[in-house]
Amino acid sequence: MKGKIKVILVDDHAVVRAGFRLLLASVDTIEVIAEAERGEAACQFYLEKQPDVMVLDLSMPGIGGLETIRRICNRDSNAKILVFSVHDEAVYVHRAMNAGAKGYVTKSTAPVILALAIQKIAEGGTYIEDGLTSETLAQNNGTASRAIIDCLTPREFDVFLLLAKGLTVHKAAEELCLGYKTVANYGTQIKNKLNVSTVAELAHIAMGLGAKGQCYALHNAVS
Repeated sequence: MKGKIKVILVDDHAVVRAGFRLLLASVDTIEVIAEAERGEAACQFYLEKQPDVMVLDLSMPGIGGLETIRRICNRDSNAKILVFSVHDEAVYVHRAMNAGAKGYVTKSTAPVILALAIQKIAEGGTYIEDGLTSETLAQNNGTASRAIIDCLTPREFDVFLLLAKGLTVHKAAEELCLGYKTVANYGTQIKNKLNVSTVAELAHIAMGLGAKGQCYALHNAVS
């Protein structure tokens, strides 16, 4: 690739974006051309600025990271999106790659890995952080697992994992910056789609998909 790799950073925390920018500024081949804190702005900036790579968090208010990936890739099948997330569960990796992402690294990875992943994706490749690849393939090869994940919309998927981890509807609403009634409605839709009636059953499904941290404080969750 000729010239610097043009990157857009998308994360709802300004301090995190500042850290990313500072990190990438030390790499001669990469230039951060824009930042966004929500998926809606990321979609607009992508069309306006045509980056080589978009570095995107998954947990954001508004439409969220997964829906952002889906919308951008629907408009541009050649979009190069690298997920940079705190989540290291296989279910997140599978869902992000299915939505159209070209790579996935966690925020706990070594700084050099982020630059390496950006470089590889810009050159037309894919990159999944070591340690996530084998787990993801092993846990998501089954048709049943894929069907469970794929039947949920991106926002339903976000709510599903939060409720399965034991968050109350109120806490999940705060986490996603959504209204209580909106999240409660999502919860009902999710249970109907998965043919379950309790949060404990959601947790059981999530554990089968490789998600972590379920089952704590389940008695506090609304079922």
